[in-house]
Amino acid sequence: MGRKAVIFHGTGANPEVVWLPWLRQRLSDRGYEVEAPHYPTLNQEPLATFLPTVLSRHTFDADTVLVGHSGGAALLLAILEHLDTRVDQALLVAGYCTRPGSAEEPVLQEAYDWERIRANVRDLYLINSRVDPYGCDAEQGRAMLERLGGTQIVRDDGHFGDVDQPYESFELLDRLID
Repeated sequence: MGRKAVIFHGTGANPEVVWLPWLRQRLSDRGYEVEAPHYPTLNQEPLATFLPTVLSRHTFDADTVLVGHSGGAALLLAILEHLDTRVDQALLVAGYCTRPGSAEEPVLQEAYDWERIRANVRDLYLINSRVDPYGCDAEQGRAMLERLGGTQIVRDDGHFGDVDQPYESFELLDRLID
């Protein structure tokens, strides 16, 4: 079995926004089997019912790379905690582990088994901005780094793509993925 990547879009988004199509093509060109599912109920449906659906639709193994943006990055924490295998890499872009604002965040768990999450990923990257319009900022990345280790990268790139922030490509991700 070859290398595989699963790319999760953010809340209210889809696999065709910002840098997601670009990364999908880049990884495909590099020989990855790429999945970019559309989950319209991400961060709307309670995680208790949403997570089993996600886990049942994908397979994960030591050759899997997981990429998530915003709500999709928060989802990766739950995915990693509930896997029964270790994946190769996880890249959380504009990720968060606590409510970044006043809105409800059904994608978050009330508590995490941080050791289990860390044990289920070989190489972890947390990519956040100093200032993020949704609060998915460097402080959120730092909170995850302190619990999980890995590598935190802090930039000044807002939300790394949004309705008012075109972000057609993301070369850093292409370089970080083995």
